[in-house]
Amino acid sequence: MKKILLLATAAVLAACTTSQLEEKDYTVFVDPFIGTGGHGHTHPGAMVPNGMIQPGPDTRIHGWDASSGYYYEDDSINGFSHTRLSGTGCADFGDFLLMPTVGKQDISYVGEKENAQHVAFASKFSHENEHAEPGYYSVLLERYGVKAEITSTARSAIHRYTFPASEEAGFILDLDYSIQEQTNQIMNVEILNDSTLRAFKRNAWWEYQHDIYFQAQFSKPFTFEVVRDTIQLKDKLEPRCKVLLHFQTTDQEVVMVKTAISSCDYEGAAKNLAIEMPDWDFEGTRQAARKLWNNCLKKIDIDTDNEDYRKVFYTALYHANFSPNLFQDVDGRYLGMDLKVHQGDINDPVYTIFSLWDTHRALHPLVSILEPSQNEAYIRSLIKKGKEGGLVPKWDCGANYTGCMIGYHYVSLLADSYAKGYRNYNIDDAYKAALRCAEYDTTGITPACPKWLYPHIMPIGRYYNHTVGYVPCDKDNEAVAKGLEYAYNDWCISMLADSLGDKETAEKYHQYAKNYQQYFDSSIGFMRGKTLDGKWRTPFSPKHSEHRIDDFCEGNSYQWSWFVPHDVKGLAELYGGKEGMIRKLDELFSASSELEGENVSADISGLIGQYAHGNEPSHHITHFYNYLGQPWRTQELVDQVLNTLYFNAPDGLSGNEDCGQMSAWYILNAMGFYQVCPGKPVYSIGRPLFNEAIIHLPNGKNFTIGTLNNSPENKYIKSIRLNGEELKEPFFTHEQLMAGGLLQLEMTNTPKK
Repeated sequence: MKKILLLATAAVLAACTTSQLEEKDYTVFVDPFIGTGGHGHTHPGAMVPNGMIQPGPDTRIHGWDASSGYYYEDDSINGFSHTRLSGTGCADFGDFLLMPTVGKQDISYVGEKENAQHVAFASKFSHENEHAEPGYYSVLLERYGVKAEITSTARSAIHRYTFPASEEAGFILDLDYSIQEQTNQIMNVEILNDSTLRAFKRNAWWEYQHDIYFQAQFSKPFTFEVVRDTIQLKDKLEPRCKVLLHFQTTDQEVVMVKTAISSCDYEGAAKNLAIEMPDWDFEGTRQAARKLWNNCLKKIDIDTDNEDYRKVFYTALYHANFSPNLFQDVDGRYLGMDLKVHQGDINDPVYTIFSLWDTHRALHPLVSILEPSQNEAYIRSLIKKGKEGGLVPKWDCGANYTGCMIGYHYVSLLADSYAKGYRNYNIDDAYKAALRCAEYDTTGITPACPKWLYPHIMPIGRYYNHTVGYVPCDKDNEAVAKGLEYAYNDWCISMLADSLGDKETAEKYHQYAKNYQQYFDSSIGFMRGKTLDGKWRTPFSPKHSEHRIDDFCEGNSYQWSWFVPHDVKGLAELYGGKEGMIRKLDELFSASSELEGENVSADISGLIGQYAHGNEPSHHITHFYNYLGQPWRTQELVDQVLNTLYFNAPDGLSGNEDCGQMSAWYILNAMGFYQVCPGKPVYSIGRPLFNEAIIHLPNGKNFTIGTLNNSPENKYIKSIRLNGEELKEPFFTHEQLMAGGLLQLEMTNTPKK
C-alpha cells in the first residue's frame, strides 16, 4: 500500500505545473542563522542565489569564527557592508560599510591592528529584534533607534532605514573598513550630487589586489564631509577615509539607499544600479529575491514529521546556492585573471569564488543533479580564467590567484561533468587546461611574484610525484596530503584521456594514480611521510597535527589515510583485503578523539573517534563500508553524522561551511545517497532521513527516494528496490537517477548482515 502511495505522489507531482509548484513558499523552512555560530562561518545577509553582491550586517569581529563578518555571539553591529565570503576559513572583503546614525557621529579610532574592525560608531543589537530570511535581513540598532532592512538583486541592494525624529540624522560610509584588516588601501570617493555618490577601493589581503567600485543613491538629500587621515596600526601608518552624511528626519521617517558594485569601473557600478534597481521598490525587490530562492529550493520536496530536519535540509539547500558568485556586470564586462577588463557574453556569465578543494566533493556533484547546465557554466568560466591568467586557478577569489589549498580539482569537476554526459564547453580547451594543471601550480604566490612567472611554476612536489613516484616529506610541505590528492586528480585525467582517445596520456596518468601506494606503511596501517631516500618520517603519530606545516593538510594521518576515492579495491589490498580494511575503519571511528601537537589544526572538528566531519578530507569515508560488504555500518555512521553533527541552531554546523560543501554533503546523505568518487557517476546508498524525497530533475522527470517503516530507530536498510527491481548492492548510477523513477528503501532496526 505504501509503495502505491509513493508512486501516486510522484505521479501527481510530475503532473504539477511550474506555477503550481511555485505556490509553495519554501523560504519559510530556511533559517539563515544556522552556521553563524560555532565554526560554521556563514552569514545571514540578504543575497540572491550566486549573487555578486552580499549585503548584510558586520558584527564586532570575533576572531577566526567571524570570517564572514558576522558571528552570532557578538552583540554589536558595525554597519552593513556589501561583500563577504560565506563559510570559508579565510576572511576577506567587507567593502563599503554603511551605518545609519543619530546624533554626533563618532569616528574615533578604537582597537589595535588585530581588531581594527571594532569601530567607534558600532551599535548594540539583540537577536530578539533581528530577522533574516532568504533575500532579506532586518535589525533594530539600539544605539540609534533605527530599524535597518536590506534586500538585493544579483548586483545591487536596496536598504530601508526607519529613523526617529532628529536634527542630527545621517550615515557613515566607511571606506577603510574591511572584515580582515587594512592593508595597502587606496580609496577614492566622489559626491555626484546631493543624493548620489560613488567610491573606489583597493585592498590587499587574501586577494592580493582587490579592486571594487561602488555607487549609492539616497532617497533623501544630504550634506556631507569627507574625512581623510591616517592611523597608526602597530608599526605603520594606514590611510582612513570616511564619508559623513547629514540630514534631518521626522519620527518614523523612512530613508532608503540603493547601492551597486562592480569590479570593472565606476560606469559598471552605475549601470548595474540603473538596470537592476531603477525604482525605490523595496518590497518588490524583496519578493523577487524570494521568488529566486524558491526556484532553487523547490527542486527538492521532502516528506518528514521532524521540523528540525526540514529546517536543516532547506537551510543546507540555501547555503549550497551561495557560491560560486556571479562576476560579470549587466553589460557583460568582467575582470579577468589578468586583472584586465574583458567583454563577455551576457548570456554566458562568468563566476568567481571557486573553493574547488572543498566543493568538488559534494557541491558540484549535487549541482550535476539539480542543474547540470550550471556546472557547465562553471567549467566555461574556469577555462576562460586559465586562458587569461595562464592556468586554471584552484581557488579563484575575485580574479585573483590565491594559491590556496592543495591538489588541482578543476579536473575533478571536468571529469565528473564529462562522465555524466554534460559537455557544453570546448572539450579541447578544457582538456588542455586540465593537462596544464597537472604540471603547474600557483602555490606560494605573493603580490611580489612576477605576473608572468607564477602560472608557469612547476611545484617541487609535483616534480617528484612524476619522477620518483611520490612527494618526499623532506622536500615539500604537506607532502602526503598533496600526494594523495595528486593521485586522485591524475586518475581524473586518465579517465578523460581514455574517453578522448588519448591512450598514451591515459596510461601515463593511470600509473600516476597508483602513487598513493607509496605513502602506505603496512607495518602500522597508515599513510605516512617518506623522505627522498625512502625512509619513513619519524617520530610519527597518526593523531598528530601541526596546522599547515606537517605532512598533512588540515588533518592528520588518521583522516588522510582514506583519501583514495578512485581505488577502494586497491586501498583494501594494502590492508590485506576487505577484512583488514574494515578493522582499520572500525579503529578510525572508535579511537580516542584526542589530538596531538602544539598547533593542532582548528579545522579538525566534528569528531567521531578520529573521523573529522567538520573538514572535507573525511567526507567520503563513511561510505567505504558499502564497498567492503558491510552496508549496515555505512547506514549507522551516516545516521550518526546526520543526527549529531547538523543542528537547527546557530552552531548547527560542525565545521566551516566552505562555500556549500558541508551543506551539500547533508543534502545528498539526508536524501539517502552520496557520490564517493566524482568522475565515477555512481552513487552509494546510505541512510535516508525522510519518509520521502522527490528530486524535480531539470529534464522534467522526478526521482523519488521513498522509505517504508522509517523512524529514528529504523536506521538500517532491509531491502532496496529501484523501479520495482531489487538491488543486490547499495549502489545506483547517475544515468538511472536522471531517468527518473522510484528508489524504495525498506527500513528496519536490525542490521542486515
